[in-house]
Amino acid sequence: MRISVIGGSRVDEATYERARAVGRCCGERGHTVVCGGYGGVMEAACRGAKEAGGDTVGILKGTDASAANDYVDTPIVTGMGNGRNVLVVLNGDGVVAVDGATGTLSELALALDDGTPVAGLDTHDLSGFDGFEAVDSPAAAVESVERRW
Repeated sequence: MRISVIGGSRVDEATYERARAVGRCCGERGHTVVCGGYGGVMEAACRGAKEAGGDTVGILKGTDASAANDYVDTPIVTGMGNGRNVLVVLNGDGVVAVDGATGTLSELALALDDGTPVAGLDTHDLSGFDGFEAVDSPAAAVESVERRW
């Protein structure tokens, strides 16, 4: 299963560690992490996945593959700016959102519009929308999208 992990590009240490735990859980369960490829939640999730032996894909907004964080196995350049958000969510069988601002909110909307199961961990509360489940731990986030895939 491919799990798109989305969230803030600048986060505090606690949020970084939550996202890292999401990535680690994905890696331990044999899932590939797909993300935007840069810092913050994206780096943390990739780092956790790599620490657990998992694979990572970073879908970058620019055209420089070397701009990806150090934990991305497969950088994909797009030159699309934030338009690449649609590619991030459509390349996951499920989406886990950790924290995030307006970019994350756009990705959440795209995922829900596509019918992709979404788990939210300390992110925008979209509990009124079909397909969104608020969770309280990294393991619960991964289990949520696995169960609904």
